[in-house]
Amino acid sequence: MTVPSGLDRAGRAAVRRILEHPKFEVLPLKNVLDQVGWLPGGATVSITASPTKTLEDTMDVAAELCQRGFQAVPHLSARMTHDKRHLAALLGRMEELEISRIFLVGGDASQRGIFPDAYSLLLAMDDIGHHLSEIGVTSYPEGHGVITDAKLRQALHDKQPYASYLTTQMCFDPVAIGDFVSGCRADGIVLPVQIGIPGVADRLKLIQISTRIGVGQSVRFLSKHRGLVSRFIKPGGYSPEDLLEGLAPLADDPAAAIVGVHIYTFNQCETTERWRQEYLAAL
Repeated sequence: MTVPSGLDRAGRAAVRRILEHPKFEVLPLKNVLDQVGWLPGGATVSITASPTKTLEDTMDVAAELCQRGFQAVPHLSARMTHDKRHLAALLGRMEELEISRIFLVGGDASQRGIFPDAYSLLLAMDDIGHHLSEIGVTSYPEGHGVITDAKLRQALHDKQPYASYLTTQMCFDPVAIGDFVSGCRADGIVLPVQIGIPGVADRLKLIQISTRIGVGQSVRFLSKHRGLVSRFIKPGGYSPEDLLEGLAPLADDPAAAIVGVHIYTFNQCETTERWRQEYLAAL
């Protein structure tokens, strides 16, 4: 891999800073435990909440990751949480596992209980009490297929007092990400930002994952990640160098408070981590 030609020294330093200690997102599929073996020891690994499974399945993967020395960050889906008793049980298990960081999502599943969205779950957690030291929430630089921009922005305002940071949904446009972060800051949303970027994935494996997570979920996933298909169906798949280099000025801006990247691996940890190490070495 050649040295990125479009970056000056400050840009390289900014990209290196956010890429050195990323959060790796994985799906709770059969190959997940084999794939995480390619990640650095002690890495932070985020485990999604799949609508075709249960939150207990997510916790089972998190427990195994903890045993292997990883920093597990399970996703907690509001629409998959039945009630306060279920929520308390999930929080209790996380405390037993010494998991102190979670990521909250509204979820794509049909509502299974009393929580329609992440904000209602945050309020219930605050009412119950919890041991957690860090809570991440979602954000959408290119909007959402169903929820209006105004409602998305209000949701961030509502969640801000309870959250530690926000993570952007995967977006391939650095300008859109920059505009979104600037808009948040102008609107009084000051949460630190983890930028969601795709890992290195080839089209065949992406199709295989789509079949595993279910057609309905795949459609919802793709509707929230615009441009995914056109990017990944190219011969050789996709790698995010251009996106990262486009994000360098934003990462170098203290006012943006970009604290790192959240890598959507699609359970292709081997190829993603090999790319990351080679790219860091070239910076």
